[in-house]
Amino acid sequence: MTSLALPARERDAFGGRSFFDAWDLTPTPTMPAATVDHSQRICEVWACNLDDEMKRIRQVIRKYNYVAMDTEFPGVVARPIGEFRSNADYQYQLLRCNVDLLKIIQLGLTFVNEQGEYPPGTSTWQFNFKFNLTEDMYAQDSIDLLTTSGILFKKHEEEGIETQYFAELLMTSGVVLCEGVKWLSFHSGYDFGYLIKILTNSNLPEEELDFFEILRLFFPIIYDVKYLMKSCKNLKMSPESEQYSRWCLSRD
Repeated sequence: MTSLALPARERDAFGGRSFFDAWDLTPTPTMPAATVDHSQRICEVWACNLDDEMKRIRQVIRKYNYVAMDTEFPGVVARPIGEFRSNADYQYQLLRCNVDLLKIIQLGLTFVNEQGEYPPGTSTWQFNFKFNLTEDMYAQDSIDLLTTSGILFKKHEEEGIETQYFAELLMTSGVVLCEGVKWLSFHSGYDFGYLIKILTNSNLPEEELDFFEILRLFFPIIYDVKYLMKSCKNLKMSPESEQYSRWCLSRD
C-alpha cells in the first residue's frame, strides 16, 4: 500500500500578478455532501454506462453550454524542493508534482444554460474512475475524508472508468476544445490540472506558461469563482460560507 502523510499547508502570498498567486493552489478540503436527494438529477457513471451517458452529454451540451466542474483526488503527497522564481512558480510546481504522481478519483459536471436553467432530467454526471488503494498513491487523511463522504473505493477498483478511454470520449463530446463552452469552477487549479493530464495522456509541462497554453486550448473560457471574488470588495457571505472560509484558513 502506498500512503504518504499530507504535508503542512503553507499560506499563499496573495496580490501577485500571476494567476497562480491569485488562484492559491492549496487544495480546498473536501466537505461531506449535504443530505439532499438529487437522485433524479445526478447520474453516477461507471465503466458499464460510460458510453451511453457520454452520448447523452453530447446532446445536452448543445443547449446547456455552461459547465460547472469539480473533482475529487487523493490529496497532496509531495512538495517541490529547490529554488523558485516566485511564489507563483512554487505554487505551480506544487500542483505539477502532485498531479503527476496521483490519479483522479471522481469528476462531477453540471450543465446549465445562460439563464441558469438545468436540462430536463439529468443535469449532473458524476464520473467514477478506477482507483486502487493497494497500488495507487494517496494521502491517508484525504482518503479517510472521502470514505466518510461516501466514496466506495472497492467499487472504484472493480468498476471504475479507465481515464484514457474517458479522454477519448470527452475529446469528441463537444465539451472541450470549444469556445462556446463556459467553465464554472471554484478553487480549480488541481481540477484542471488533472483534466489536462488525462486529456494529454502525459505529465504536466514544466513551465507555468506552457500549462496555460494547453489550458486555453482545451478550456478557452473559465470562470473561477474564488479568483473572481478577489475583485468583489463588498461581497457579503452567508454565515455558513464565512464559517467554512475561516475553517479553511485555520487549516493553512
